[in-house]
Amino acid sequence: MFVSGFTIARNVIKYDYPIKEAILSLLPLVDEMIVLVGKSDDDTERYIQSIESPKIKIYHSVWDDSLRDGGNVLADETNKAFRLINPKADWAFYIQADECVHEKYYETIKDSMLMYRKNKSIDGLLFNYTHFYGSYDYVATSRSFYKKEIRIIRNNKNILSFKDAQGFRMRNGSKLHVKQVDANIFHYGWVKHPMKMTEKVKGFHKMWHSDDWIENQESLNTEWDYNLVERVEKYIHTHPKVMLDRIQMKNWKFDFDPSKVKVSLKNKIIYFIEKHLGYSIAEYKNYILLR
Repeated sequence: MFVSGFTIARNVIKYDYPIKEAILSLLPLVDEMIVLVGKSDDDTERYIQSIESPKIKIYHSVWDDSLRDGGNVLADETNKAFRLINPKADWAFYIQADECVHEKYYETIKDSMLMYRKNKSIDGLLFNYTHFYGSYDYVATSRSFYKKEIRIIRNNKNILSFKDAQGFRMRNGSKLHVKQVDANIFHYGWVKHPMKMTEKVKGFHKMWHSDDWIENQESLNTEWDYNLVERVEKYIHTHPKVMLDRIQMKNWKFDFDPSKVKVSLKNKIIYFIEKHLGYSIAEYKNYILLR
């Protein structure tokens, strides 16, 4: 079995993305690691080069600003990276610059890829998500954070990155048929110093909106308010080992005040049903789960 990893990178130092940790967490699972580096305002390429591994293959790209609306440029770059993987690859493991795989899941993931390798009716493998928020000690559990997404896809070039690269679909727009993996992707995109978070969100919105729109958003011109999310819970488990140094360097205090959060009556009812009955209502599913 041959597995290719792939990701995209641009301005990762400027916006403090943990891409080194993301790549390191994936290396034990892949035979090659494709990193497509976009033209940056910082030393992104040199930073990637500092990861000493013969598996890493760096390529270059210039992002197409005409695809700015809707975040489509992210999908375009992801598709470019996917096209660069080894033709003999059975699976392609996609990871974003703010995601990590915990080493405790390595064997489970390997076993799943081996188990479904020859079953061509399966287009990809689905992961659970843990979204850290504000601090490495808390996770966001509100409905605005997706619970699952596809991160391993078959080496089939009819599979394309979807919308802003959150997930994947077939070229004709149909959803992928996937199997669930009993493993989580750890998402750290919402863990930064409040000012760094404002910079990161502003940079992200540049792939969605005009400069005038961004300048008129009050939240994008002040220190980020972490009380904007509905539900945050304490995290009591371990982090991937590759993240430990970064976690120790945390230099801000995370304050979350539940009294400032406004939850609609509709969502209160939905959260109650999910908690006590274990049933998810109207959950967004960008896939077809095979049982």
